[in-house]
Amino acid sequence: MNQSVEPLDTAGTTDVARAPGDREPPALNAIPRQPDPHPRAEAGPAATASAPAGMTATPIADRPVPAVTGSAPAAKAAAPAVTRPRPRLWRLLPGPRRTPFTFGYALVLTATSLLGRYADPQLVDALLRGSSTDVAHLAHNPLLVLVASALWVAGGITSPYAVAFLLVLTALERRIGGLRTAGVFLLGHVVATLATEVPVGLSVLAGHLPGSSLHRLDYGISFGVAASIGALAGLLTPWLRWAVLAGFGWMLVEDLIAFTDPMTNWGHLLALAVGVCTWPLLRRGRPFLAPARPAPRRR
Repeated sequence: MNQSVEPLDTAGTTDVARAPGDREPPALNAIPRQPDPHPRAEAGPAATASAPAGMTATPIADRPVPAVTGSAPAAKAAAPAVTRPRPRLWRLLPGPRRTPFTFGYALVLTATSLLGRYADPQLVDALLRGSSTDVAHLAHNPLLVLVASALWVAGGITSPYAVAFLLVLTALERRIGGLRTAGVFLLGHVVATLATEVPVGLSVLAGHLPGSSLHRLDYGISFGVAASIGALAGLLTPWLRWAVLAGFGWMLVEDLIAFTDPMTNWGHLLALAVGVCTWPLLRRGRPFLAPARPAPRRR
């Protein structure tokens, strides 16, 4: 009995249509049928049941896989760079809100400087002599002349000590506040004034100086500025602290060597030392921080 045998497709691309109940025909070459290396996804009832009406379900194997774009370094590079705030020069000058003591004091010094420049010379001379912290005035009205002498700038508002006043006291007040800044300034002004004028009075009594030395004209803010520089140096970093003290101290020593006004020059050095002596008091003060609230306990 002859049978017609259909040759097998070695590529596995030919499928023989069979009824659901038919068996697979036996292989005539004794080689079992090899599975298809690329099976086709059959869309069964379960695959089409979940698709909404009017839409065709797509097999999972045929769905496109979204490509992952970008990498970790690229994502970091895409993030906006954080820029540091640039220093502003106007912060070096006093302001009415953050440095009220320095700002108000600067206005007073500006007014007296303009008065001394444009007012009647005789009036200005009378005001300066009435504000002088000489021995004669200190013996009668010490508090009045100590305050009045600090309202004038020797040399005008463009003098080096006027510029140092703005920069140094602004920086100092930003760090320790207006009240303690005023205390440092007045301490240097009072101590240096008394330390230089009292020896003058004793020398006049001893006969080493003439009587006219009791009325020596003495006014200005230089003693308070020198004390403020010494105090501010203690709040800076170590290398900057010693650089400021060395530079300013050397300038004072040069003035003392020149011997143009030895009493005032000694007063500047003494005021600088007074500012340095305030370091322990200024470093001890810290801004008040409210205590942290304890975390609630979990039950």
